[in-house]
Amino acid sequence: MRNQLSRLLLIACAVILAVYSLWPTYQDFRFRKTLTSLSGEDSLNYFEQHEGDILTAKESRVKLGLDLQGGMRVVLEVDILQLVDDLAKSKDESFRRFITDVRKEETQTDVSVIPVFAKRFQDNGIRLSRYYRNIRDDDATIISWLESEAEKSVDRAIEIVRNRVDQYRVSEPNIQKQGGRRIIVELPGVKDENEVRQLLQGTAKLEFRMMRDPDISFKVLESIDKYLTGKTTDTVATTEKKAEKPEEKPKDALTELLGGTQLPATADTTEETKLLREHPFLSYLRFDQRSGEAFVRDKDRDRITRLLGRADIQNTLPPDFEFVWSAKTQAFADGYKYYTLYPLKKAPELTGGVVVDARASVNPEDNRPVVNMEMDSEGAREWSRITGANIGKRVAIVLDNAAFSAPTIIGKIPGGRSQITGIESPNEARLLEIVLRAGALPAPVKIIEQRSVGPSLGEDSIRSGISASLIAFAFTILFMILYYNNAGFVADIALLFNMLFLLGVMAGFKATLTLPGIAGIVLTIGMAVDANVLINERIREEFATGKTLRAAVDAGYVKAFSAIFDSNITTFLTGLILYQFGTGPVQGFALTLMIGIVASMFSAIIITRVTFNLMIDRGLQPNFG
Repeated sequence: MRNQLSRLLLIACAVILAVYSLWPTYQDFRFRKTLTSLSGEDSLNYFEQHEGDILTAKESRVKLGLDLQGGMRVVLEVDILQLVDDLAKSKDESFRRFITDVRKEETQTDVSVIPVFAKRFQDNGIRLSRYYRNIRDDDATIISWLESEAEKSVDRAIEIVRNRVDQYRVSEPNIQKQGGRRIIVELPGVKDENEVRQLLQGTAKLEFRMMRDPDISFKVLESIDKYLTGKTTDTVATTEKKAEKPEEKPKDALTELLGGTQLPATADTTEETKLLREHPFLSYLRFDQRSGEAFVRDKDRDRITRLLGRADIQNTLPPDFEFVWSAKTQAFADGYKYYTLYPLKKAPELTGGVVVDARASVNPEDNRPVVNMEMDSEGAREWSRITGANIGKRVAIVLDNAAFSAPTIIGKIPGGRSQITGIESPNEARLLEIVLRAGALPAPVKIIEQRSVGPSLGEDSIRSGISASLIAFAFTILFMILYYNNAGFVADIALLFNMLFLLGVMAGFKATLTLPGIAGIVLTIGMAVDANVLINERIREEFATGKTLRAAVDAGYVKAFSAIFDSNITTFLTGLILYQFGTGPVQGFALTLMIGIVASMFSAIIITRVTFNLMIDRGLQPNFG
C-alpha cells in the first residue's frame, strides 16, 4: 500500500505540473477569443487592461511553428568569397582572375570556397602569403586563418540578424545556422517581403555613443513621470518649446495604460494602484543612481516603448538625449529578467567603420575576459580625443539601435588600440567581439530562398492535424475497449494522461509544435497502446496458468517490461539522432516522438498498474477479454 501511495503521489505531481504548464496556453486561447469578439476601441482597451497577462500567456504557451502559424521562411547565404577578397592586403591581375573563376564555379556548384580558391594559387605556384598576413606564413596557416575568419563572419551575420529580428519584435522567431555559410530565419506572423529583405540585408549600423550623466538622466525620468501625472514641471529640455507651442493638457497616464478605465480616487485602491497613480512612469523602472541606467522588466518593455514614443513625451526630452534599450536581458535576484534603458547622446562620437579588428581574450593580471579593439588611423585620432575628454565617463557600443555594452573610459587611449574590461563571461566577450567587428570587414549577406506561408494554410494544417489525431485516437480507444473490455478502457485513460503529459512537457520547455510534430503525436498514440497490448497479453497468459488476478497482473508487468523498454529505448535513440542531425521538420517530428515515448512509458507502466491495483483492492475484476 505504501508503494501504491508513492505512485499515486508521483502521478498527482505529474498531472499538476502538466496542467500548470498548459494553463498559459488555455489563457492565451481565452484572450484571443475575447479579442476576436471585440473590435475597435473596445479591443484596444481590453488589450491594454490585460497587457501583462496577455504577453505572459503568449510567452509561456505551446508555441506553433511556421507551418502552423504562417509567416516567412528566409534562407540567407554569407558571401564568403567577397570576404576573402576584402581580406586581401594587395590584389593583382592573377588574384582578380582567380576570384572571378571561383565565383563562376561557385554559381554552378555548391563548393567550399576557400579550399577551391587556395588550390588555384597552389596549382599556379603562387604563395598565399603574397596577398594575406605575413610573408613568412605558409599556405596551411593562411588557409586555416581564412577559414576561421569565414566562420566568424557567419557568426557575426547571425548575431546581426538575431539583433535585428529582436528589435523588429517578431514573436517566436527561429534563427539557426545551416552548413558552413547559410542561415535559416523563420519569422512567424510576418507578411511584408520587402520589409523583411530590408531588415535582413541592410548594412549593420555600429555606433559609439556617450552616456548622459546620472543626475541629468534621473531628472529626465522624473520630468516624464511628473508630466504623466498632470503636474506642472520645468524639464531639462529647452524652455523655448513652451513659447513656440501652447502646452497640451497631459493625459491621465494611468487611465491610458489601463485602457481608458478611470480608477476611483478612494482609499480602497491597492498599494500598487496608488503607486501607479503617483508615479505612472517611475513605478515601472529600477533606477541606478550611480550609473544612470534604468532597468525595466521584459514584460513591461513594450509599455515603456509606447510611452517614450509619444510626441508629447519626446517634447519633454533635451535636444541631444535619447533612451536606447539593451540588446539582451539580465536576470535579477527577484527572478525576473530586465532590459536596461541607457540614457545616451543622440549624436554618435564614432561609427563602426573605424574598427578594423576586435579580439576576445583574457587579462593575464586577473584572468577576467576582455576585448582588445583596434581602429584605423582616422578613428585612432578621434578616439584619442574622445577618450581624453571623457575620462571616467561611459561610452555605449550600439548596434542597430541596441546597446551591447557601456564600458567606462579610464584614461586617454592613443594609437587606436583599446581594451574593454568589466566583462562577466567569455561568452559575453565573444559576443562583444562579434558586435565590434560587425562594422569592419562585413561579408555581404544575400537571400537565396524566401517563402511565405499564409495563415489560411496554417489553419488548414492545424485542422487537418487535429482531425488526424482525433481519428487515430478514436479508433485506438474503440479497438482497445472492444478487444480488452474494461482493461482496454484503463489503457484509454492512460492514453489521455499520455497526451496531457506530452503537451505539458512541450509547453514547460517552450518547445515548438510543428506539422511533423503532430505526426509524431499520432505515432505516439499508436506506440502508447502497443505497450498496453504487450502488458495485457502477458497478464492473459499468466492468468491462464491458474494464478490469482493480482499475481497475474504483477507477473504480466514484470515480464512485459523488458520488451517495452527495449522497443522504446531504440526508438528514443533514433529520435535523438534525428533531432541532433536533422533540421526544421525533422527536428519537430523527433522532438514530439521522444517526449511521447517517455510519457507513454510512464502512463502505460505506472498509471495502468495503479489503476488495476485499485480496482482489485475494491473488488472490481479487470476483464482482459
